[in-house]
Amino acid sequence: MLIGAVDYHKGDFRTLTDTRAAAAAALGLRALNARTDEPDGVTAAEADHFKEILSRQGLAVGQVAGSRAGGLVSGDDAQRVHTVRFMQQMCRLTRRLGAPTTYLRPGSMNSLGPWMPHPLNRSQEVLDLLVDSARQVCVVAEGEGVQLAVEGGVVSPLYSPERIEAFIMAVDSPALGFNQDPVNLIGSLEQAYDTEALIDDSFDRLGRWTVSAHVKDFTLVETLLPHFEEVEIGVGMLDQAAYLLRLQAIRPGIHAYIEHLPTKRFGAAVAALKVISRSAGIEWA
Repeated sequence: MLIGAVDYHKGDFRTLTDTRAAAAAALGLRALNARTDEPDGVTAAEADHFKEILSRQGLAVGQVAGSRAGGLVSGDDAQRVHTVRFMQQMCRLTRRLGAPTTYLRPGSMNSLGPWMPHPLNRSQEVLDLLVDSARQVCVVAEGEGVQLAVEGGVVSPLYSPERIEAFIMAVDSPALGFNQDPVNLIGSLEQAYDTEALIDDSFDRLGRWTVSAHVKDFTLVETLLPHFEEVEIGVGMLDQAAYLLRLQAIRPGIHAYIEHLPTKRFGAAVAALKVISRSAGIEWA
């Protein structure tokens, strides 16, 4: 497996420098994601320059992602069409970069953002919208020969392993894969106190479609109502060893991306992962 990073470099991937890439490699990172909101504006020279910078530092091209990808279930038809077209452009960019996956965000009916709750997110109507949007993206992904990686989240339309399984089967495309991230699916005290059960359910249902993964941690805030917050890897409640062992078993060469950290904290996260890995028998390339 390769330890990667989401947004170690915070800007558009075209602004990455050799200095920043070298700093990432020095921390033990092996892959950096490529983020942009202008996939149709990327020139061949810019794509090649990015790949050359990573190659010089011994880094792999990571997952392609963009911030404008949250409207796949929008109630505004124009917004949904715009998002589908954006994702189709991202698929074309993924091929040009030789990236392993294109990140697919399920979105939300909440106008405040794609990772915000809404009472309709769990409805069949919204799932049907997402299936239709994803099929349109998959047509282009199949044509470009690239792999999509959809991610779930407890507040999103894809709120559980069972729901994600139903979605992937409904879309029915070889281009659609899954991005494992069990922290996103913590929605109850039972799951928080027994993360291995959630991890096993996710891999038993979705392991065959898993093409990428996020690595992070969470904690339960001690207050009257259940409230979960992300924390740095190794100090939270997720059974990281169980998670990484399942990843290694199904796809030994997978990119496992650390995410949601300020740049200065990636080094500590890599170190924590390696400590956990040594005792669990997990191997990193």
